[in-house]
Amino acid sequence: MSLPNSPRNRPILCYVTDRRELRPPSPSASYQPLLRVVESAAKAGIDWIQIREKDLSARDCATLTRQALCRAAKSSSGSGVAPRILVNDRVDVAITESAGGVHLSENSLPVQEAKHLVESRLPLADFLVGASCHSLDAAVSAAGDGAGYVIFGPVFPTPSKSIYGPPQGLDRLGEVCRSIAVPVLAIGGLTLDNAASCLSAGAAGIAAIRLFQDATDIAAMVQALRSECQANFL
Repeated sequence: MSLPNSPRNRPILCYVTDRRELRPPSPSASYQPLLRVVESAAKAGIDWIQIREKDLSARDCATLTRQALCRAAKSSSGSGVAPRILVNDRVDVAITESAGGVHLSENSLPVQEAKHLVESRLPLADFLVGASCHSLDAAVSAAGDGAGYVIFGPVFPTPSKSIYGPPQGLDRLGEVCRSIAVPVLAIGGLTLDNAASCLSAGAAGIAAIRLFQDATDIAAMVQALRSECQANFL
């Protein structure tokens, strides 16, 4: 299954945000370090950016999303294609700010209900409703309910995903990729050294926080990932 305005001949690279890890100098400047990373990611040619700031109110999330959309559009790579901005969980914010989609956790609004809300306000043809899944059953259920893509993990050990249990591993990732008809992005413990193995297992791309956010040069990281992963992209 192809995705609207998404690369068809290369893996999808998704940067998942976590502004708290950037340690802003003051509360009033809390968005600025993250927005600088968003700008750098857009310039580097990242495909998707997921605004995952779960502690924000709807109003603050909307403000951050609006600013991220603006920065991404102005800073997009030479191709002129800005990254797709996805909003974590907040369907209302994604709709009102005209984001590129909403990403749902396993404990948030069901996929079918989210799609119904979107359909009443926006054309679904250019809006993605995706879901995080941490088991084969959850992935099959999300795909069956109409999710446009699934982010599955954690594939490798990572502190940020420890609450979801031990790593799923490449074999389970491959099983999920073979079992559903929508694109699967791998998440959890991704590095430059192991990203290609996820593509070899059947993933359509990778999603990560630290891999992109901690990179001293995001453009170099994206270029290295493209080079490393392209040969393994199925």
